[in-house]
Amino acid sequence: MRTGTADETPMRAPAWKMNSYGVRYIFHRMTRRLFSALGLLVVLASTLLAHDMFLKLANYYLAPNSPVSVPLLNGTFSTSENSIDRVRIASIALAGPSGRRDFDTTVVSARNDTTFFALQTGEAGTYAIGVATRPNIIPMSGTLFHEYLKEEGLGRVIAAREKSGIAADSAREQYAKHVKAIVQVGDTRSASFGTALGYAAELVPLDNPYAWKRGGALRFRALVNGAPAPGMTVVTGGRTPSGGRLPRRELATGADGIVTLRPTGPGVWYLTFISIEPVTAADHNYESRWATLTFQLR
Repeated sequence: MRTGTADETPMRAPAWKMNSYGVRYIFHRMTRRLFSALGLLVVLASTLLAHDMFLKLANYYLAPNSPVSVPLLNGTFSTSENSIDRVRIASIALAGPSGRRDFDTTVVSARNDTTFFALQTGEAGTYAIGVATRPNIIPMSGTLFHEYLKEEGLGRVIAAREKSGIAADSAREQYAKHVKAIVQVGDTRSASFGTALGYAAELVPLDNPYAWKRGGALRFRALVNGAPAPGMTVVTGGRTPSGGRLPRRELATGADGIVTLRPTGPGVWYLTFISIEPVTAADHNYESRWATLTFQLR
């Protein structure tokens, strides 16, 4: 008769004859399989839900008339999950004191999991850099869609799904992302930081982040299809100069689409919001427009 090894299930005795070793062994096997399954679910969920996109420079203070490589992170503010294909990119723009300049995808390259844009600064001033992607569709189970909505502060969508009795239904979401960074070139500030790039979703600073003083506030307007977006949840966070995590906060835009941020200190900051609505389409039933904005405070 073959005896059980460490990688095999031992022959079971009747329950009343099961010794303590057998009970512990079976409990251990069941627990290990359960945690393995849960771990796989967590990894899957985090992979599907980790889909923010940011322009995140190592330094937002740049020299005039100089080349700059602008990294795009697709995943979280800390880690890029993958680079973006050129065909997915719809717009690359740089707005400075001399006006706006648009670039084609020849300035795009990828290294490992990060996309880079090779741009050139001009005269001194405060610049807005923007990148927008073409729409894409992602299917999600009802559970994952709910977790995604919860994580992004989209409680009104959750409430609407519950009211309609479709909270457990799967979803096919068409999404497009619109990411911006505000950088300071040289020592002279300019009003070009507030340039609206005409994206379907966009955060436009009303105050120059590079004129910020400790204890002061910064205002931003959320736009959806060019119009102020009231009642929008705007998530803020970032990293301190030493690399520590800035506290994640959820703010809300007013009737004029304006949200006010009171930074707790220096660092690289981000703001982000998602506008999402149900639609009736052949291949998807939700459409979302993402907007993020990054800048550095000293």
